[in-house]
Amino acid sequence: MTAGPGTSGRARTIILPGPWALESGAALPEVRVAFRTWGRLAAGGDNAVLVCHALTGSPDLDSWWPAILGPGRALDPERDFVVCSNVLGSCYGTTGPLSTPPGGERPYGPRFPRVTVRDMVRVQAALLDDLGVRRLRLVVGGSLGGMQALEWAALHPERVDAVAALAVSGRHSAWCIALSEAQRQALFADPRWRGGDYAPGDPPAAGLAAARMVAMCTYRSRPGFEERFGRAQDEQGRFAVENWLRAHGDRLVQRFDANAYVTLTRAMDGHDLARGRGSYPAALGAIRTPALVVAIDSDVLYPPEEQLELAAALPAGRLRWLRSPHGHDAFLIEGEKVNALLAEFRAERSRPLAIFGAGRAG
Repeated sequence: MTAGPGTSGRARTIILPGPWALESGAALPEVRVAFRTWGRLAAGGDNAVLVCHALTGSPDLDSWWPAILGPGRALDPERDFVVCSNVLGSCYGTTGPLSTPPGGERPYGPRFPRVTVRDMVRVQAALLDDLGVRRLRLVVGGSLGGMQALEWAALHPERVDAVAALAVSGRHSAWCIALSEAQRQALFADPRWRGGDYAPGDPPAAGLAAARMVAMCTYRSRPGFEERFGRAQDEQGRFAVENWLRAHGDRLVQRFDANAYVTLTRAMDGHDLARGRGSYPAALGAIRTPALVVAIDSDVLYPPEEQLELAAALPAGRLRWLRSPHGHDAFLIEGEKVNALLAEFRAERSRPLAIFGAGRAG
């Protein structure tokens, strides 16, 4: 992905008029949504698939998850109307900290209100209304995208035929919250942070890069690191894994906004399907939508026990394993395996629903 902050390959933008009420109690005067589509919407508006991106993703599905999109793939534009939008609070064209409010003279920056995963889903629902989508055949995503997919099943069950949530939990654990806070504190320690009021041309680059480096350690696995890097060093004596981390940090600085990073990690920390819906088991038990839950055996960020819990508690949950040495990021790296899992799930969905047993594993 080479687009810089605030841009996206070939995305279109719509404006949702406000005031747009958020769960925090704040309101946005309007919301811009950047999105891309593939395929053609059926006359009945019922052949859509929504793909939800992860933390630093964009609407450019074909650049970050290309293996699942295309003729004969799990998401086939000859059959499906595929939609991918940038989430609320991000920096690829949808309203977020980089946006300037109507009539304003400068971007929101640190004044951008807190948003939640449910806020993101409500914005997506309004976008789909505008596009004429009446029903979704599938909502799919990994990590933050998986949070959105699960919220779709809880918030709009009448509108969703099935969801697929990869490498995610039903609520953020203390482990994940701690790692998010460590990343934010690395960012806040940058002298250029200045409470988030940095100039657009003078971002807290070192802090954002450090935050990304911390994150990358949780996105991969120890066996993967050992196999790929070991103790290899370059001619200057720098370890190969050091160079790899620095490269990832530098690339994120070139394409993402620090305030958006804070906004979205806080939204992820607030992820809890049970919030306002009773106990956690009761909240999951109320989600009747058929759900594919994908666990990655080497994921240290969202370990498999969290997906086992999800699949067992969702009445129409089905667990599938993605076996890979690549850790959490395997849902992006192992594109062909993910495509096969999604294609299998969709094929099963075309058969009688009786095949879906509570927490059935495979």
